[in-house]
Amino acid sequence: MTTWHQTIIIGNLGRDPELRYLQSGTAVCNLNVAVSESWNDRQSGERRERTTWYRVSVWGAQAETCNQYLSRGSRVLVTGTVSARAYTNNAGEPAASLDLRARDVRFMSSRQDDDRGGSFDSGGGQAPRRDRPDDFAPPSDVGEIPF
Repeated sequence: MTTWHQTIIIGNLGRDPELRYLQSGTAVCNLNVAVSESWNDRQSGERRERTTWYRVSVWGAQAETCNQYLSRGSRVLVTGTVSARAYTNNAGEPAASLDLRARDVRFMSSRQDDDRGGSFDSGGGQAPRRDRPDDFAPPSDVGEIPF
């Protein structure tokens, strides 16, 4: 039996990419991506927000492209496989991390384009401009989905 696991996230980089090379010469770029969701609390009517952080690793030529064109605040769409990792933080408390190994990274903004709605594909080519920066944003009423 064949199985398949894929995660798709859209978020913003919390800091600049970190590029390194393995002894084999393979490029690896680490990204910290914040995915935020907001909703209205049904009982209190207050606006709530939750941010989930993903540690994303990008490999090969795509890693070098990410390092070249992305910076803190850049908006990205990432597809890949996620795994959870438990660890002890600096305060000695248990913590967890969501690690996502990227198959594909799509640039929804770049250093030259942040917050203006432009898009780059991860191959380095300019994609057509969109009229709105949130064309790929999740629906605002996620709390209303019945499942």
